[in-house]
Amino acid sequence: MTESKGHVAERRCIVSGETAPQAGLVRFVVGPGDVIVPDLKGKLPGRGMWVEARRDVVETACAKNTFSRAARQKVSVPEGLPALIEAQLVNGCLNLLGLARKAGDIVAGFEKVKGWLQNGTATVVVTAADAAEDGRRKLRGLTVGLPDVDLFTSDQLSLALGRGNVIHAALRDGGLARRFVAEVNLLAVYRHGEGPVGRPSANEEVE
Repeated sequence: MTESKGHVAERRCIVSGETAPQAGLVRFVVGPGDVIVPDLKGKLPGRGMWVEARRDVVETACAKNTFSRAARQKVSVPEGLPALIEAQLVNGCLNLLGLARKAGDIVAGFEKVKGWLQNGTATVVVTAADAAEDGRRKLRGLTVGLPDVDLFTSDQLSLALGRGNVIHAALRDGGLARRFVAEVNLLAVYRHGEGPVGRPSANEEVE
């Protein structure tokens, strides 16, 4: 079904019964062998079942097998489904950083990030979760008002950007930066039940 421009698509969570914007829920379908399959991109065929994108809510759906009731048939839930969803969310974010590298929309390294912050190019800052406080402190005064994402380890960032020991990175404004912030927000809410981390630009909304 095509949504009209400006209309926010909403779906009902099968756990809470509450209706919420589709962007904040995870879609599931019944796959081969009547096994529940997460469909984060919303492209798999079949009748969708929606669950609020929070790990504790997904865990409740798994524990109570709410999926069987929603699907109106007996289905099986794969072991470790909540962790699988989180891993897919993380990979989605890191893949966007890889695309930003190829497009030249991201820099890594303390001095390059500092330069982008000073000249106003950076609109999203990414700091490794295991970064030393000293480095964070030195950049903190330049990152005021910008999303500062620290959900990924240095190893994860290094792998995504194809270089070693990535601690600090920054993205310039653009479609990839906006998509990254949207997916990071979803990951943050899934992990911690709260968000968002902010927008890359005060003048542009995430579509």
